[in-house]
Parts: sequence; C-alpha cells; structure tokens
Amino acid sequence: MFLEKGDVTEISIDHDLRYDEHSTGYDVVLWVEEAVAVRDFKLLMIQIHRASSAEHKMSLSIANIALLSFTHN
Repeated sequence: MFLEKGDVTEISIDHDLRYDEHSTGYDVVLWVEEAVAVRDFKLLMIQIHRASSAEHKMSLSIANIALLSFTHN
C-alpha cells in the first residue's frame, strides 16, 4: 500500500474510492487505525470529503486513530 512508505501526511477520502469494487475509504481508515495501534505508524490528517453512508463509522475510526496516536506518544 502506498501509505506504508510513510511519505503521505494528509489524505482526503471518500467511502467510494472507485479503485475497484471491493476497496473502500473505510478499508483505508481501518488500515491506518491498525497501523497506528500495532506498528507505531504516524498519525495522518484524514478528512472525509463527501457525506456517505459510511461517514459515521469512518469518523469513529478517525477519532480512535487520534486517541491511539496520543497514547502511543
């Protein structure tokens, strides 16, 4: 994944990535959440740029990423 390189500091994301029929913005947010919790991945600025049915659960994961980042520092 491109984010694994650590060069990206900010992302603006939709739930619908239009990359393929299986990948979603929520998948990306979950990956970042796990990476912060387990691999000491540095916090990204994540913005959801379009309202979607998944906006609430994406926002909850983003809040958890911030909490995990704070507790790991």
